[in-house]
Amino acid sequence: MQYGFALLEVGSTRSKNINYVLFKNLVNSLVAGLLYWTVGSSLAYGKGNEFIGWTKLWVFKDVSNLDLGQWYFQFTLAAATATIASGALAGRCKCVAYPIYSCCLTGIIYPIVTHWVWSEEGWLSKGDEYIIDGKNVTIHYKDFAGSGPVHVLGGICAFSGALILGPRIGRFHSSTAAGHTPSSRRGHSVSVVVLGGFILHAGFLAFNDGSKLAISTAGDRAANSLTVANTVLSGISAAFVSLILHRLIDRHSWSLLHVINSSLAGMVAICAGCDVVRPWGAFCIGAVGGIVYRITSEFVLKLKVDDPVNAVAVHFGGGCWGVISVAFFHSNEGILAAGDKKSGYFFAWQLIGLASIIVWSGGLSCIMFLLLKLAGILRVSEEIEKKGFKNDELVISMSANFKSMEVIGLLRAEDSISSVNQMRKTPLSASVDDDDSDLECDLP
Repeated sequence: MQYGFALLEVGSTRSKNINYVLFKNLVNSLVAGLLYWTVGSSLAYGKGNEFIGWTKLWVFKDVSNLDLGQWYFQFTLAAATATIASGALAGRCKCVAYPIYSCCLTGIIYPIVTHWVWSEEGWLSKGDEYIIDGKNVTIHYKDFAGSGPVHVLGGICAFSGALILGPRIGRFHSSTAAGHTPSSRRGHSVSVVVLGGFILHAGFLAFNDGSKLAISTAGDRAANSLTVANTVLSGISAAFVSLILHRLIDRHSWSLLHVINSSLAGMVAICAGCDVVRPWGAFCIGAVGGIVYRITSEFVLKLKVDDPVNAVAVHFGGGCWGVISVAFFHSNEGILAAGDKKSGYFFAWQLIGLASIIVWSGGLSCIMFLLLKLAGILRVSEEIEKKGFKNDELVISMSANFKSMEVIGLLRAEDSISSVNQMRKTPLSASVDDDDSDLECDLP
C-alpha cells in the first residue's frame, strides 16, 4: 500500500516536489513502525478497559512469536492511516511536521480507535444487549477491514490538516470575477498515478482478505474468496459510475483521474462489510461509493480546502458510506434482508461508531495541527513552496548522484555531439513542465 500511495501522490503533485513526497512517505512508514511497536499496539490490543488498553505488548513484552505476525499486519494499517492524511498536505507542509503528526496519529489517535472496534474489550466491539421478541440479543458495531478505523480516521485527519494548513499558492482564484473558483493545479505524470492506482488495488485485496487473519480451514478459504470477490466488484462498479457521471456532467469527456480515485473509493466502502454482503450488494455499495466520492470531492472544493490527491473524498467519503452500508446490505441482519427491529438497532450502532470516530479523530487532529501551526513548523515559506522542495538542502545531496547517472545514461544512448550539446543547454531539473501537464487526462 505504501508503494501505491507514494506513486499516486508523486504523479498527482508537481515534479519539483518528487523527492519531498517520497521522503515524507518513507518517514511516515518508519515512524509508524517505531510508534506502533513501542506504544500503539499496547493501547490498541493490551488489556485495559472499554476505552483503552495499557498492559502487555509494550515493546513486545509477553508476546509470543505467533502474535508478531498480527502486530505486523496491524502496523501496516497504522502506516496506511498516516499516509492517507499526509497526501492532503502535499506541496506546502514542512518535512519536520510529518514525523510529529505521524507519532500522534499512529501512537495515540489510531490505536485507541482500533481498541474500540477490534479489541474484545472495546465498547464498540462489545456493543449492548437488547430484548427483542423476548430474547436477549447483543448488537454491536461491525467493521471487518477498516472503513471506519482506517479510512474515515485518515480522511478526517487529512481534512483537518488541509483546512488548517491552507491551500497551495494559486490554488483558488482570488478575484471576485472568478468567483473564488479553484484554478488548475494538476500533477505531472498520468502514468505514475495509474501505476500507483494499480498497486493500491492489489493492496486492497491483501488488506481486506488479510483481515480474516486465517486461511487454513475450508471455512476460512470460503470467507476469503467472498472478501476478494466483493472488493473487486465494489471497485469496478464505483469506477463505472464515476466514468458515466463525468461523461454526463463534465464537458462530455472521460476522466482518468476520477476513474482511479472512484475505484479506490469503492474499495474503501466495501472494507466494512466485505465478509458479510453478497456480491450483488458489493456492486451496489461500490456504485453508491462512486457517487459519494464525486459529491465529497466537489464539496471539499466548495469549502476552499485544497486536497491535491482527493484523500478526503476517497477515504472519508468512501469510508463513511462503507460504515453505513453494512447496516443495509448485511446478507442476514441488514435492513434490506431482515427489515426488523434488530436491523434498526444495528443501523444505530453503525451511526454511533461512525460519529465517535469522526469526533475523536477530527478533534484531536485539529488540536495537533493547530499546535504545529502556532509553533511555526507546519507550513513552508512562500519561497520554498514556489521553487519546490527539490531546492531544499535535504534533497540536493540525494539528487546529485542521480543526475550524474542520468547524464551518463543519456550520453551512451545518444552518442552524438549534437545531442550532447543540446542536453547541456537544457537543465535536467526542467525536464517536466508542471503547468502544461494534464493529470485529469480528459479524453474526447
